Amino acid sequence: MSTTHAVHLTWLYVPGDRPDVVAKALGSGADVVLVDLEDAVAPDRKAYALDATAELLADRHEVPVHVRVNALDGPLAEHEVRRLAPLPGLGALRLPKVHATADLARVADWAVEVPPLYALLESALGVEQAYAIASHPSVHGIALGEADLRADLGISDAAGLAWVRGRAVVAARAAHLPPPPQSVYPDIRDTDGLARSCAEGRALGFLGRTAIHPRQLPVIEEAFRPTEAEVTAAEEIVGAAATEAGALALADGRFVDAAVVAAARRTLHLAGRTAPSPSGV
Repeated sequence: MSTTHAVHLTWLYVPGDRPDVVAKALGSGADVVLVDLEDAVAPDRKAYALDATAELLADRHEVPVHVRVNALDGPLAEHEVRRLAPLPGLGALRLPKVHATADLARVADWAVEVPPLYALLESALGVEQAYAIASHPSVHGIALGEADLRADLGISDAAGLAWVRGRAVVAARAAHLPPPPQSVYPDIRDTDGLARSCAEGRALGFLGRTAIHPRQLPVIEEAFRPTEAEVTAAEEIVGAAATEAGALALADGRFVDAAVVAAARRTLHLAGRTAPSPSGV
């Protein structure tokens, strides 16, 4: 994992045409507030959403604010990128339906100074081009848009996404990006199901998750924070690495190498995070 990219666990989507909701989201405890100009905004509210978002981004905020623009091949995205990219409060742009690096080049042409980009892979072609997209110098992260992927691939069961999910994790790692976050869990009342789904995603190599309601944030945070046993094991490994070089022999006879030590340090870094305080949005 590259140390030049911030690691986040919780990303909270909020509709761009609801500035009151956006204001509450900034105090929700989310690592990143994701202002959505695309799916969450009705066509007749798009212009207002852009105006409200531009007003928000005229100032910097303690919490990073990312914006998901509309489809790159549609009539709105170019204007949105040109207007938002120079603003001081913009943390990054989230790009829907990125199919290839040509889509990223298009965005770069629109912006005088290209902000960090996060690419959503939502089609078969996007998945096939995952490593090339993740390797683009302006891309700071990738993620799957699973609802659109299901439709594009004709998948009716989550098991059909197993290979696609693994592909995204591998592409991000190969490109030295943080592990991708999981896609949203749509049932905001089913926190037990959310926790189980997060555990499955963590086992596949995902880190963190996008959310659509603040009540999901502490569940996601807890699911991806290291357990007490994992912290203890990581402390033992890091402690041994401080006194020995090369492969290490632990007290129980296990040998660990530099990659395991690096993973242990990442575990301790995540363990030092503080859980968010739920807040109604």
